[in-house]
Amino acid sequence: MTTIAANLQSVRTRIATACASAGRPVTDVTLLAVSKTFGPEAVREAHLAGQKAFGENYIQEAVEKMPLLADLPLQWHCIGPIQSNKTRLVATHFDWAHTVDRLKIAERLSQQRPEDKPPLSVCIQVNIDGGPTKSGVPPQEVLALAQAVAQLPRLRLRGLMTLPDPAPDRAAMLAVHRRARGLFDELREAGLDLDTLSMGMTADLEPAIAAGSTLVRVGTAIFGGRG
Repeated sequence: MTTIAANLQSVRTRIATACASAGRPVTDVTLLAVSKTFGPEAVREAHLAGQKAFGENYIQEAVEKMPLLADLPLQWHCIGPIQSNKTRLVATHFDWAHTVDRLKIAERLSQQRPEDKPPLSVCIQVNIDGGPTKSGVPPQEVLALAQAVAQLPRLRLRGLMTLPDPAPDRAAMLAVHRRARGLFDELREAGLDLDTLSMGMTADLEPAIAAGSTLVRVGTAIFGGRG
């Protein structure tokens, strides 16, 4: 077993344990392997160990990597910031975009999504803990943006993504994640058809799952330090 395969097995065990503790079926939570800065060989190793969904922060790097892996049935998620000059690359090459934080970006993604591809799955990034330098929509503005994004023809609004600052302990981290879950529930109660709450990484996947995360983004625990 390769190191990546062993690491994946360890992370899956952590997810299963966290789901059991939260009284949730393990099928509720998707593992997204964050492969930024790692080459196609590392992605191939992870795929051989059963991993299909991969997250990339750096759009240009990801687009250069994808053709080298075109023979594999992979699902690509953009989890880095999306500037206006990169929307066409995201719309053309990715299956998901987790970091929509402006209507302008969503409109460009919809306009530039190729007709021969299914609608691009998107999440709205919310600045759930109010960090002044953090990307993301303030919680009080999420509903209006979500309703507008849901109307765009070449996008499929799936849910919310959060990237909070580290908290001093598990209880504090759990409280932050529960705020995101509460906002997610409010949007669903407002009539939005959402199924994805993208929150939790290597350091905090357990409290994220306890709070209701449906997708955890794990890089270091799978691939090691940045390549």
